[in-house]
Amino acid sequence: MFATEFLDLPALDAVAGEVRLPGSKSISNRVLLLAALSEGTTVVHDLLDSDDTRVMLDALRALGCGVDAQGTSVRITGFGARDPAPQARLFLGNAGTAMRPLAAALAVLGGDFELSGVPRMHERPIGDLVDALRQLGCAIDYLGQDGYPPLRIGQAPALRLDAPIQVRGDVSSQFLTALLLALPLVARQDVVIQVVGELISKPYVEITLNLLARFGVQVRREGWQRFTIPAGSRYTTPGEVHVEADASSASYFAAAGALASSKGLRILGVGRDSIQGDIRFLDAVQAMGGKVTSGPNWIEVARSAWPLKALDLDCNHIPDAAMTLAVMALYADGPTTLRNIASWRVKETDRLAAMATELRKLGAEVEEGADFLRITPPSQWRAGRIRTYDDHRVAMCFSLATFNPAGLPVRIEDPKCVAKTFPDYFEALFAVAQLPAPRVPVICIDGPTASGKGTLASETARRLGYLYLDSGALYRITALAATRAGLALDLAHEHTIASMAERLPVAFEQGRVLLGGDDVTDAIRTEEAGMNASKVSALPAVRTALVALQQSFRRLPGLVADGRDMGTVIFPDAQLKVFLTASAARRAERRHKQLISKGFAPTIETLRADLEARDARDSQRAVAPLKPAQDALLLDNSEQSVEDSVALVLAWWEARQPFAAAGEKQ
Repeated sequence: MFATEFLDLPALDAVAGEVRLPGSKSISNRVLLLAALSEGTTVVHDLLDSDDTRVMLDALRALGCGVDAQGTSVRITGFGARDPAPQARLFLGNAGTAMRPLAAALAVLGGDFELSGVPRMHERPIGDLVDALRQLGCAIDYLGQDGYPPLRIGQAPALRLDAPIQVRGDVSSQFLTALLLALPLVARQDVVIQVVGELISKPYVEITLNLLARFGVQVRREGWQRFTIPAGSRYTTPGEVHVEADASSASYFAAAGALASSKGLRILGVGRDSIQGDIRFLDAVQAMGGKVTSGPNWIEVARSAWPLKALDLDCNHIPDAAMTLAVMALYADGPTTLRNIASWRVKETDRLAAMATELRKLGAEVEEGADFLRITPPSQWRAGRIRTYDDHRVAMCFSLATFNPAGLPVRIEDPKCVAKTFPDYFEALFAVAQLPAPRVPVICIDGPTASGKGTLASETARRLGYLYLDSGALYRITALAATRAGLALDLAHEHTIASMAERLPVAFEQGRVLLGGDDVTDAIRTEEAGMNASKVSALPAVRTALVALQQSFRRLPGLVADGRDMGTVIFPDAQLKVFLTASAARRAERRHKQLISKGFAPTIETLRADLEARDARDSQRAVAPLKPAQDALLLDNSEQSVEDSVALVLAWWEARQPFAAAGEKQ
């Protein structure tokens, strides 16, 4: 997951291959609560690992439920006939699928409970559910603004179940779902729920009814207005439950296939027979011109009609996935209208306002109504800095703007918000994305020994969310592998070492350097390893062998590479080249401090002489001598802190992005 301030996505040409999706959030949290309310143990397979499921699991633990995570499965030991813990303070983040059902279940059972969340959760309405629970006789109070969390739940109520319980259905279907999940706990007689007004998001209620049946409760439904929970209902565990992949998450990749896949992008984990309503998003994809095929547990979508066909669609049945249609509309042959989406206003953010604002940044004309959006594609695309409003779906659907015909990048602010449902979304997108290697952004930071280029490059990479290549480490690793193989680091063994270098099984993972799975981070950081690296780097055949290996690190979303010839030889087309240096005296002082901390005590004079000798050797070598690229920016950090140097490089990088110029228009 990317935890950077922003993530810049370069323009993408195509997608291909296959992607496996995480489990459905809607199914995951419903199953967790049903398992907790059942007697016995339920093993939940393929559970979504996200912010929302983690807060639900934490809540169940706090209530005394048995929770045992075993790999990709979670074993839940339910309360059954006993009540949960009588007292708990539950923090539920921004998870509506946890807040609403837990509030209902705990209210009908009674106790001393406080339910709260992040500030946005305290802006999401819950008054209609509270009103319904108070009809029953539940003791439930607001701790802040009436109609919104946080909530306090009091003692066990004397429930009034003889009259139909009325709940509004036109704000959120989660209010009805919460009652359907809670009332089987107290169904000593038939319990009737009466929906007032039109029920929105019916497919999500269908998910609830389907899962209730799997846990032994058969709800009788009369249209979408009256639901009856039979007397004597009780939850029984099915033993094992497999969570379908998330159909809402599938929408982003289905859209990507329709936009940019000639052969088809295959989505694994969900098929046309899904119990999730958002699977009907595929009907809209077909209506816009995408080619859709499917099997029992997969979907494949390819580009067909182009441009896409504009739609005028009632989206009540796909409220979450309809956001993806809003971005697909940018590629249509005319204005697209998405109707009956008033529920967007009470989601993680006011999605109607948010989508209208961000679509306009890209050049679209957008009309925002009380319950609709009308989107006219851009006549001229603009580079967009997309504000995500701490809303996972805003971040994910706007990633599709990277397929724009103008070849412009897209900046996604606060990319970590996708953790709510799909923590590895961007990694999954990059795994199937295709674009020419020269369009993958690269920053090169070259410089002499002990100039601090490794520290500067790794911190710059971290701040941007880019991959990091320590080219010097490759030479150190080559030297280490050669010496372990008993080879002298000289011209006589040049081609043998070069052949070995071509096949180096090296990886950089979370600050560690791995050679064939062996952690060699410390082994390659000794003074001897540094000297050996200089020896092998002077062998032309070894340098040639390592070129392709270094270039293979150029992967999405971008790369920061440090070395001595990154900008001149390895990545001559890099978008930013920096030549970092410092005086030999200052570099000797820095190296002296490093060695003193490791227990060595060389003199500064000796270190300075050694550095000057290395500089001379590196600048005079026959292949790729150490020198700045002609278009490199010079950075002398003799008197600069690391923070100052990083800030300067990031400022240089920012100045080369189109977002700065576009910012005034946004």
